[in-house]
Amino acid sequence: MAASEGLASDLERFLDHLARERRTSSATVAAYRRDLTGLITRLVDDGVQRWDEVAPRHIRAWVTARHRKGIGARSLARGLSAARTLFGWLIREQVIRADPAADIRAPKQGQRLPRTLEVDTTQQLLDETGGGEDPADPLLIRDRALFELLYSSGLRLAEVVALERQQVAPGQTLLRVLGKGNKEREVPVGKAARRALEAWLPQRDALAAEGETALFVSRRGTRLGARSVQQRLRRHATALGLPRVHPHMLRHAFASHLLESSGDLRAVQQLLGHADITTTQVYTHLDFQHLAEVYDQAHPRARRDSSGGEGED
Repeated sequence: MAASEGLASDLERFLDHLARERRTSSATVAAYRRDLTGLITRLVDDGVQRWDEVAPRHIRAWVTARHRKGIGARSLARGLSAARTLFGWLIREQVIRADPAADIRAPKQGQRLPRTLEVDTTQQLLDETGGGEDPADPLLIRDRALFELLYSSGLRLAEVVALERQQVAPGQTLLRVLGKGNKEREVPVGKAARRALEAWLPQRDALAAEGETALFVSRRGTRLGARSVQQRLRRHATALGLPRVHPHMLRHAFASHLLESSGDLRAVQQLLGHADITTTQVYTHLDFQHLAEVYDQAHPRARRDSSGGEGED
């Protein structure tokens, strides 16, 4: 039996339980069917074959995908409620031991969330930068390196244009950047970004004006400005038929995609350079307040003093 058939069979038994034993209304059963069929589709796409393989990250990814499609907070909460009811029944049936949706929350009503990019859209934007333009064009090679670095390392626009040539070497896997408040942090440089940078460095050295120290330079050989980066990215996105894209969306995508895959809010906070972990939630598509609360209660450096303020550390 295929994975989807096994999961779907259990779903039918659950829906029959609702209708026959709990005498749930037909409208509610139909709503459960719609929501949970969508969940199964997502699980199968993620390679899940059995209910006991479902983890919280799968549920977060499902809710995130639905939110990106414009589904409202109330409908997301209803879907999560349906999932919890299903998992409670599966626990009673001894199919699973714990509810993977227990600690997942839908975005609050009216919560403003940042615009970001789906993984596939991001890949398309980066893989096809330049479209039909000359791939040997130094400015196109520069753009590839710049966009890859924004997404790979979650950099702010101001941080990437401020980078110096001496900060980057071929094969470098970590990059030290100066963020807000003149605070330094180290960020990873992914394989695709490293390849793009290695292609750009000799082009940069040939193009840069005498005495110019910037990593990313313009056609004139001077430091590339933030506005130019915005224009180039928007141009590339438009050429691919994508909606308007701005550089900070690549930072949003970096945070969202990493958090969806890892569930590690603390790590994402460090990589983004946020002083407060609650700020990191702005870059996600779900309400991860419960994770922030766990961090505040458990991490020695996050504990509040008795007056309610931050401790000296």
